[in-house]
Amino acid sequence: MMWLTWRQHRAEAIILGVLVAATGVTLLALGLPMHSLFPEGAARCAGLQPGVADACSTAVSRLWEEHGYASKMLSLFNLLPFVIGAFLGAPLLARELESGTWQLAWTQAVPRMRWLAVKVAVLAALTGALAVVLTTFITWYRQPLDALDGRFAADAFDLEGLAPAAYALFAFAAATCAGTLLRRSLPALATALAAYIAVRFVVAGWLRPHYQTPRILTEGVAAGDPTIDVAGRMQTGDHLDWILATGYADSAERHLTLPEVYEMDVAARRDGVDLSAYMHDQGVQQWVEYHPADRFWTFQIIEAAIFVTLAAALLILVALRIKRRTF
Repeated sequence: MMWLTWRQHRAEAIILGVLVAATGVTLLALGLPMHSLFPEGAARCAGLQPGVADACSTAVSRLWEEHGYASKMLSLFNLLPFVIGAFLGAPLLARELESGTWQLAWTQAVPRMRWLAVKVAVLAALTGALAVVLTTFITWYRQPLDALDGRFAADAFDLEGLAPAAYALFAFAAATCAGTLLRRSLPALATALAAYIAVRFVVAGWLRPHYQTPRILTEGVAAGDPTIDVAGRMQTGDHLDWILATGYADSAERHLTLPEVYEMDVAARRDGVDLSAYMHDQGVQQWVEYHPADRFWTFQIIEAAIFVTLAAALLILVALRIKRRTF
């Protein structure tokens, strides 16, 4: 069965291996000049500590000028876990059902459930391995960006840690399930892509911010604070934290709307005082809702568990379908 699985899927495996290798070579070529900007590591420049400000300012400026395309480029890589998983999953059963060879394959000495288990195990393992290799390349490439911006940004969180492998396994399971139900490889790919995008959108946009209860930091507006603005900007103790929302609250801790803050700005100008001094006199507080940077791995484990669970559920559905053999 191992030999048969390799023989049937070697073309997909080779193509995906070349794709991952080419991605790695590209990231290596683009990443070496970026890493060379920080010979002592970009973490040294995080927060622009005293004594390194000038050198770091120059390096950071060059980073954004010469490598500012990184975020846009990496955002395109969000589809690579899907490509890896779906390219192996879609033809796993759809090819057999489409060509009719299942009638021969499942009547041989190897029982069809063992046939399915071996193929799923081998291809799922290959999917995970390729995704891990891809993640390793991206994580290395992003090291300077992670040190300066944190790992909760979409082009970091979605492409580093455990999540990409879990995404790829979900794509593999979705494509395998779609292929089983639709019995065609191309429609299975299209269906799996729609499911992949929809689930990723729901998880990232609605579920991820609530994996743990956000922390809220509140402090009074200081009179004469030069950083105050009407949009309500405030930083946490760590610039790598994931900021969910910021704003102002009155003395009763009621969150102020943006029009109310603008009204304060107009009133402050009318009275000829700084906005910060006016807010200070009114007892206004700044607040920020955030997730600390040290929750990165906790969030990764939770998100990976969600997608692995979904993948397992889809593969169980496939197994039940094959066991009943209702074709």
